[in-house]
Amino acid sequence: MTARLLLVPLVCALVGACGGKSHAIVIGAAGPLSQPFGDMNRKGIEMAVAEINDSGGVRGQRLEVLERDDASDGAKAATIAQEFVSNPAVVGVVGHVTSGAMVAAAKVYDTGHLPAIATSATSPDLTGISPWVFRVVPSDSSNGITIAHFAAALGRKRAAILYENDSYGRGLAESFQRSFPGQIVSIDPISANITDAEPYIAYYKTRLPDLVFVVGVQNSGLTILREARRENLAVDFVGGDGWTGIVSDTALSEGAYVGTVFTVQDPRPEVQRFVADFRSRYHVKPDAYAALGYDAARLLGRAIQQEGPDRTAVRAYLASLTAATAYHGVTGVLRFRPDGDPEGSTYRMTRVHRGTFELTAGEPGDAR
Repeated sequence: MTARLLLVPLVCALVGACGGKSHAIVIGAAGPLSQPFGDMNRKGIEMAVAEINDSGGVRGQRLEVLERDDASDGAKAATIAQEFVSNPAVVGVVGHVTSGAMVAAAKVYDTGHLPAIATSATSPDLTGISPWVFRVVPSDSSNGITIAHFAAALGRKRAAILYENDSYGRGLAESFQRSFPGQIVSIDPISANITDAEPYIAYYKTRLPDLVFVVGVQNSGLTILREARRENLAVDFVGGDGWTGIVSDTALSEGAYVGTVFTVQDPRPEVQRFVADFRSRYHVKPDAYAALGYDAARLLGRAIQQEGPDRTAVRAYLASLTAATAYHGVTGVLRFRPDGDPEGSTYRMTRVHRGTFELTAGEPGDAR
């Protein structure tokens, strides 16, 4: 297992002191770092920590990040969580990124009493899983309702569903299925590594859905869209926040509808500053994964600044946020319900146009 340490060496932090006192405060970060969406999450965390340190650090000390790649694997995530718990230098964790990994890791953070803020893990299974676990993204229980109502508002009456057979895929697909007022003509599991979508698209040409809802991430999404274009299947394609990365292929993703908590079109000054700084630093536009990682890291940094590098105090601070003390981030205004989910939601529907997510409904910048 490899690890990258951002910003400064971690030797002193790992032993707890150099000359009797550590000169850095350490947080953990975990996700599928070798995947494009995991790397964007890491970039958001990295930028947040750089900004914190450029502004004087936390309580006069630099903030350091101990990274681990969980490969979206639950067993690896649990092992990494145990490593973080066992390291007294780690005050809190940003992550994990995917639902299955976070569900597995949450049990370790619970028994080990280490606060963790999940970024894009949306599974309903995380709601209330532990008083030590929070997330900055809404649950699929509510996201599925938003997507289903949007599909109905488009006038669509016959929907087909494809979902990656994991915690994220099952949760969002079930929520959509319960909430869609029209007919579900088929619902099928797919692999995240699917390479041949021909059987599904051929079947849809006989069943004639007017909308196909695909719950997965970039690879499966582009595979489905590629085959649909090859077979000239003219229906609306809709994805959840896992589809953030499909804009890597501007031709295939054009016209697809995507649910997300972040868009570079949001006119709020803090969002436009974030977009400009991110592009200047990394030469790409930030996506929802980057924004969620950024917000989670900034929020954890603020909690440590307020309460000190104490795990119990940091957890209590996160749980105590109110409308008056909430963190105003680039994905919305963040505070948490007693079950660890964010209060309210800024989840909204967009449509891909020329590699950008254009808002289709709701006003940008609505507060949570």
